[in-house]
Amino acid sequence: MLIETYRRFRTPLFWALVAGAYVAAIVPSRQAPDIGAGDKVNHIAAFLVITLVGRTAYRRKPAWLLAGGLSLFGVLIELTQAIPALQRDASLWDWVADSIAILVALAAAGVIERWAPRLFAA
Repeated sequence: MLIETYRRFRTPLFWALVAGAYVAAIVPSRQAPDIGAGDKVNHIAAFLVITLVGRTAYRRKPAWLLAGGLSLFGVLIELTQAIPALQRDASLWDWVADSIAILVALAAAGVIERWAPRLFAA
């Protein structure tokens, strides 16, 4: 039952996570959510979760397409954070952390698929 519910809502969940990450990334830094472990950990955690959910939502698409799209999303975040009025700091290293997290999550998705193939089923 839980897996079936997840399968039904995984695509809207993916897009809600993407939207939420973008909003969290562009609000002034004093208002931004923080899991308490530092900026890079926040980036890594967000992109791990988004990528895992995205891989289940778009299983029929090539993994490189998801990786490329999410990496470009990381670039968009950093470019947006470079806008002075937002009082955020753009960083190449944040994008690097995002991209590494994407690759790690895709590798993990391959392992998870062997353990819980129903999550990835169409």
